[in-house]
Amino acid sequence: MATNYKEELVGVLGYPVAENPTCVMQNAAFEALGLQWRYLTIEVKPDALPEAVRGLRALGFQGFNCTIPHKVAVMALLDEVSPDAALIGAVNTVRREGDRFIGENTDGKGFLRGVREAGFEPRGKSIVVLGAGGAARAITVELALAGAANLIVVNRNIARGQALVDHLNARTSSQARFMAWDKTYHVDETVDGVVNATSIGLYPDLDSTPDVDLSAARSDVLVCDVIPNPPDTRLMQTARSRGFKTLNGLSMLVYQGTLGFEMWTGQPAPEAVMKSALEKAFAA
Repeated sequence: MATNYKEELVGVLGYPVAENPTCVMQNAAFEALGLQWRYLTIEVKPDALPEAVRGLRALGFQGFNCTIPHKVAVMALLDEVSPDAALIGAVNTVRREGDRFIGENTDGKGFLRGVREAGFEPRGKSIVVLGAGGAARAITVELALAGAANLIVVNRNIARGQALVDHLNARTSSQARFMAWDKTYHVDETVDGVVNATSIGLYPDLDSTPDVDLSAARSDVLVCDVIPNPPDTRLMQTARSRGFKTLNGLSMLVYQGTLGFEMWTGQPAPEAVMKSALEKAFAA
């Protein structure tokens, strides 16, 4: 009886990337469905990204994820970018179609599903987003498309933050404005939601937290963090201790991951298995 030992490969490219837990949920999903697939965690320095993508093509990878700092740079290395990802200006998921690599973005959609499940509907809301990188671009575009009335982009790099605001105002119906993050950002009573879309607080910098003041925020504000590792960041702890509703990065990680799984395999993702695998990993 013939046996097939060949595994279909996918993975994530990032720098740093050791703290990325995506392999836990994806490999659990493959095992649950009896698929001979493997998800690899691959560290790639920025200047080596073109060579890495060529290598994935040569090795027959069925797709891959991109995380910090590759979500924008990878776009120039692909055969096609979906309209959604082009609007966002960043790619976090690449799927293979024949010999072609096609860029998608599942980050914002995963985030949006998470906030809605938390009882927060973006339409008509005023939302502060900390950061202007790939995750922030995906989140702000999806929030704008979902009808958010006002988006405040807070970022240290003025050029990057203003570019994102200009992009949102030119391509969506939301009103976006930029605030330079050169001192503590004070969240006022007009804000409905706060999203940390930066890497501040990501493992191993567990004691770091975004420089924001929530003392004037309304009691019904939703405070979100996209960081999945650790899921209970200092920002989450602080916001929860002050009585705010919180949403950690696990929901976005799981829901963007289920979309990627389905793009790669063509099969429905076992969401419960993926979420449980992450929860067990972090509990350990």
